[in-house]
Amino acid sequence: MARAEPDDPLSLNSPSGDRDSSSPEPGKRRVAVPRRGTADPVKALLHRHRDLCERAVDPLEIVAGLEAQGVTDRTAARFRHRDVFSLAEELYARVPRGGERGPRTEPPPAPRVRADWILLTLLPGALGAATVAGLRLTHGHPRVLVACTGVLAVALALRAALRRGPLAGPTGTGTHAWRASSTGTHAWCAGSTGTHAWRAANGTRAWTLWLLGYAVLGDGLLNAAVTGGPDALPTGTPNGSWPTATAPALALTLACAPAAWCAHLLAAGARRRLAGSRGLEDFTAAAKPLLFGAFALFVGAFTALLVVCGTVLRESPACPQTLALGALLLLARLLSVHHHRHAPAVVLGAAAATEAVAVALPLAARLPGCVVLATPVRTLVNAWGAAAVPALGCGIAALVLLVHAGRTLTQASAHAPTGAPE
Repeated sequence: MARAEPDDPLSLNSPSGDRDSSSPEPGKRRVAVPRRGTADPVKALLHRHRDLCERAVDPLEIVAGLEAQGVTDRTAARFRHRDVFSLAEELYARVPRGGERGPRTEPPPAPRVRADWILLTLLPGALGAATVAGLRLTHGHPRVLVACTGVLAVALALRAALRRGPLAGPTGTGTHAWRASSTGTHAWCAGSTGTHAWRAANGTRAWTLWLLGYAVLGDGLLNAAVTGGPDALPTGTPNGSWPTATAPALALTLACAPAAWCAHLLAAGARRRLAGSRGLEDFTAAAKPLLFGAFALFVGAFTALLVVCGTVLRESPACPQTLALGALLLLARLLSVHHHRHAPAVVLGAAAATEAVAVALPLAARLPGCVVLATPVRTLVNAWGAAAVPALGCGIAALVLLVHAGRTLTQASAHAPTGAPE
């Protein structure tokens, strides 16, 4: 067996590896030797990862845990196994489980289609359509009341849809990790992880709300700011001095359903491929077309929704910027669902900051001696229109998340039963 490097995650000579606990002879220097390292290298590895192996409900969870620590098929070969899957099966089989012997022969069940989450993903679109209809049929103060009620109802429906089904993110990871820790160091690390996850989740919500609000009111506000306005508050119609983009807003609420279906197809397909793979590279090669196929399917469905909404409402569907926003939100949610929360929070924040700066610069240019601040935004708007700002900001952000998802969501640790939190 080849000697593991000192920084190998599975190195038997690492400081955290098992040592021979026998006392050294008097006068001799104590030497740390792996327990039966030559005859049975997996035994020492099992001692190092006993907690992981005991908690796992099937070998795939052990695969996820090992891969999250940087273990590859080449590393598994040092332990006389052809791949990480084979190594995980032996680790799983060696842990006593109250009469259960060996790993489960049947693959873990794939996520099931449930009527409750199907209805919940359709609810935001239905409430959004009712709100748009109410705005078209009312005037004055009743329209304001309809708008406020509709926004609140859609927000609650979206919250419910994101708590059930394939769009539901992981909850309680930090709390459970804290309670499961037995030492002060582990507790501190788990608490720190929980705090970072909480901050990332709150940041993601805040930036998402801003991006959705900008999709409805942002283009009209930017046009007004560049031309010296706005002179009045939005009236909820696309023809006012501060127009409201109702067609993109309706399409975004309706897109909750295809987003959930694409997330379900990705999760179910990845679990099937995970159960049938015999190596990490094999799984990655099979998962990449699945991920990009689900993403392309959503983009196609969302484009159709935009065209239909624009035609029915007789408005511009604002396809470039709304498509970029929809793709960005889908990728951010997929990453969050599969335990990668930091990157979506950062990228969504960058897109929101781009839009905020684009609106703030023309307003700041009205201060004495600050006219030059509006030059970049004014040049961009005059050349490409106000839609160029969200299209570029969200489009670049979506491309960054797509590349990141192609590297993270094609790993086995992202799709195992418990996943591997960041």
